[in-house]
Amino acid sequence: MYSIKAIYDGINFKPIQPIPVKEEYEVVITFIQPMKKNMVDVDKSVKIPCSELLGLLKGKVWMADDFNAPLEEMREYME
Repeated sequence: MYSIKAIYDGINFKPIQPIPVKEEYEVVITFIQPMKKNMVDVDKSVKIPCSELLGLLKGKVWMADDFNAPLEEMREYME
């Protein structure tokens, strides 16, 4: 069983996530909630809620390898 999110515009369903299967599947369509004004227009044809944009910068933010290393200034308090 797979689940994906899609937008229904009154005529068509537009997936907003990749479809993980290629072969033919029986589907059940559940209408969760109507579109709200806080949707963000990402693709001009698909509207995605702001909460779905989490992780959008994955791979673009980094952390130094020594981020958790003790600070030299605090060494006397850590002994």
